[in-house]
Amino acid sequence: MTRGYWIIAIGLTAMTWGLSAWYYPSLPASIPTHWNIHGEVDGYGGRATVFLIPGVATALLAFFAVLPALSPKPFEVDSFRSTYLFILAAMAGLFAYLQIIILATTFQDLGGGPKRIDLGRALMAGMFVFFGLMGNVMGKVRKNFYIGIRVPWTLASDRVWNDTHRLAAWLMVAGAVVGLAIVASGAPLPFAFAVLLVSVFIPVVYSFFHYKALERRGTL
Repeated sequence: MTRGYWIIAIGLTAMTWGLSAWYYPSLPASIPTHWNIHGEVDGYGGRATVFLIPGVATALLAFFAVLPALSPKPFEVDSFRSTYLFILAAMAGLFAYLQIIILATTFQDLGGGPKRIDLGRALMAGMFVFFGLMGNVMGKVRKNFYIGIRVPWTLASDRVWNDTHRLAAWLMVAGAVVGLAIVASGAPLPFAFAVLLVSVFIPVVYSFFHYKALERRGTL
């Protein structure tokens, strides 16, 4: 199955390059490159920036390819190889989705017609789907320096790492469901963004208090 994840990730990355190259000649000299929390454009760049996402996605592939060699022995990613490659495929999917949405909204704005795609909501929806996929496998991530909730208290204790990531898995999936509901309901996007932050912040706080409790009991 690990080969399948590589095929998916490479295929999606190739697609982002292909789409970017295909539409590049039709792009204006200046295109949106950054959006605020409300989904409003607050930064522009030259049309060559359309290749930024494919470039980052390609760099990600290279990074994941060398992760096994980079990992110190007690923190080897090979101990959860299938999971980290699933995460790679999910990230490649997110990049491909972002590129499609950005291109679609760019041409939507150029056309001057009705705005069928709300960029801010589309981007947040994609983020929450990715967040939910990450949460689905977070409990399988073993202690390492690259993926997961890498704070001093999780890195110092296998038990704290495992317990924290099991909690994070539930919170991320629940946060994805709540976030998608907020996006779909038309509620203000900052509410959805707050759900995202809380879902990440709670496991970090939990890891600290859990570590200290185990330390006091001498059961680390």
